[in-house]
This record gives sequence, structure tokens and C-alpha cells, in this order.
Amino acid sequence: MTSHDPTPTIAVNVLTSLDQIAQADWDACACPEAADGRANDPFTTWRFLHALEASGSVGRGTGWEPHHLVAEQDGKIIAVAPLYAKGHSQGEYIFDHNWAHAFDQAGGRYYPKLQIAVPFTPATGRRFLVKPGHEVTGLSALVQGAVQFASENGVSSLHATFCTEAEAIAGEQMGLMRRTSQQFHWENNDYADFDGFLSSLSSRKRKAIRKERRTAQEFGGDIRMLTGAQIEPDHWDAFWRFYQDTGARKWGTPYLTRAFFEIAHDTLKDDIALVIAERGGTPIAGALNFIGRETLYGRYWGCVEDHPCLHFELCYYQAIDFAIARGLKRVEAGAQGEHKLARGYLPVQTHSLHWIADRGFASAVERYLEEERRAVGEDIEILTAYGPFRKTRRDEQP
Repeated sequence: MTSHDPTPTIAVNVLTSLDQIAQADWDACACPEAADGRANDPFTTWRFLHALEASGSVGRGTGWEPHHLVAEQDGKIIAVAPLYAKGHSQGEYIFDHNWAHAFDQAGGRYYPKLQIAVPFTPATGRRFLVKPGHEVTGLSALVQGAVQFASENGVSSLHATFCTEAEAIAGEQMGLMRRTSQQFHWENNDYADFDGFLSSLSSRKRKAIRKERRTAQEFGGDIRMLTGAQIEPDHWDAFWRFYQDTGARKWGTPYLTRAFFEIAHDTLKDDIALVIAERGGTPIAGALNFIGRETLYGRYWGCVEDHPCLHFELCYYQAIDFAIARGLKRVEAGAQGEHKLARGYLPVQTHSLHWIADRGFASAVERYLEEERRAVGEDIEILTAYGPFRKTRRDEQP
């Protein structure tokens, strides 16, 4: 029976660990494009998600308990989805804290809920991972299977965050609620180098960025971009210190364990671009990026010394340099941050899908989402108009 059969028999199973599925079977759905190169992004690959589990960053006691979906047709795996039972709303970056508060105030119980997502990773990518040739039936099976699993287990809601726009549209057609949010991304318009990018900016913004880069370089040390075999275990010792400092200030406790970085060194370092600032041979700041097929994903930053503009240099400008040198199409610099606008990162829509069991509460959320979509669209339009790029071609010379 093919995926074009109108009534294929598909079974959807739930796995509590990625150890229960072969890496090749998962990746045939998650990143089939990697057969001739790099995955679109590393975050839904078996090796990344398994590193989260094996390191104890997700699992029992973390509020992220794996319940991954696997759809099989005629005994063959055709689709998978990274699904977690959540006991809180931390590490998601598309926020539903107000929903949880409102539902609890009305006498409901919002947690646990189900989340189709990559934990701690506000990067857009496919969330319903379907093997080529099974796009329609695979997506349908995963959506229906997820809703059925949520309903049978009496959870309040199901969410799929940072999905693609195509998935958001398809999910909405299947009865899920579509939500839009925004991030700031840098787009590579075939720039030859960083100066080529600067030439596209207004004179004032161009001068400001050059000043920031000069200021950052005055911290008294060297900045290095490392990837693959260039990354050594000592670099992770340093980055762990940076990450702990940032995690303690932002979230109270870091999301990732130290073991995650040890596993990443063995299985993910070819997917990583690690920026390290050293002074006197000692690392004092760093930024962690992941490399996709067309996109560089900025993920974490931290430091043990404060220096003016060093954060902008390591997180934004070094990422742009790397993307231009590698011919990547964009840089996704993570969640939030209108300060990115002045540095060439423009607002774009991000997407998520939601299902809520309580019909009355679902109706209220749906009305809210309609208003939110309008507000996000207007915000993006306004912010883009205030972007740093030249509005006409008669701007002053560089």
C-alpha cells in the first residue's frame, strides 16, 4: 500500500527513549537530505536529541519526559516526531505562561501538557518529520496520533513550537490553532564579505557597527572561530563556565548538563561553530552556534569578564562573518532581542500549532491568537521600516 492510497493502515506508537529506535530509521525521516551533505538543521537529528537524553538534560525530573511518536505503515517507519510531556513551560521560547495562569484560575489543571519541540531550542525547523514519499499520510498520522495521545491521557493541551510555515498551515487545516511570533534573522544577500554587508546599511548604522567591532577588539586578546577537530575538550571546560553564568542569570539553573557538552564533543562537533575570546591564553567569553545546511543557528553565549561590545562581536558579527565565508543564507540568532535590529537582523515570523482539550478555553485562546497575529504582523512591518538598511540608493559613500 503506497502513501497515495486514500485509506492506508498506519499505526502510531510512542517511545519513551530514542534508544528504542535505530538512528538510521529516525534520521531517514528527520534529515533525509543529509544523505548528500549536511542536515537542514541538526536539532531534530537522532544524535542531537539523543545527546539531550543521554546527558540527563531531558528525562525524568527535568519537566521534559520523552514520548516520541513513530508512525508505521505496513511495518515500515514513515514518520516520527519529538514529543515530550511537560510539567512546566520552561525552555520553550513561545510563551504560554498566561494561558496556564488563566486555565488554573478558572479551576483547570494546565500541566502536564504535551510538546512537539526541540527542547531549549528556539530554531525554526520541521517538527513533523516525514519520510519522503509519505508527506500527506505521514503528517496526518502524526497530528492525529498526537491529539489522540493527548486526549487519552487527559492532558490539557498539545503544542508544536517553531514548526515551519508549511506545517503551521497544514496543521491549521487539520483543526489545530496556528500562532505566529517573531524573531530576528540576518539574511545573506550574496555578500562577498562583511564590508559588502556594511555597504548595504545606512551611513549612521555602518559607522556604529564599525565602532562596535573596534571597541570589542580592544578587550586585549584574540577571538577564534572553531569547528570540528579544532574544538578540544578544554574549550568545553571553558564554555561550561560561561554557560553556567548565563543560565544562572536567565533561568535560575542551566538547562543543559555538563554531560551534554561531553557528548556533543564526540557526536556533534562537526555541527558546531564555537567562538572563543581569549586573553592571555585564557578563555574569557564564548558563543555557541550550530551549523545547518543553509543557516547558522546562534544558541548560547557567556563570559567570565565583561568587556564593551564583546557580546555583539561574538554573537552577531562573528556569526555573520562565518555565514558569509561558508555561503550560508542566514543567521538565526535565537529568541527575542530588538537590539539585534540595529545590527542587521530583521524581524521574521515564527510559527507554532496548538490543541486545547477544553472547548471553552480553546475558543478564548483562538480569539486571542487572531488578535496576536495582527499585532505581530504590524510589529514586524514597523520594525522592518526602522531597520538599518539603506532606504534609497543615494546614501552617502561607505
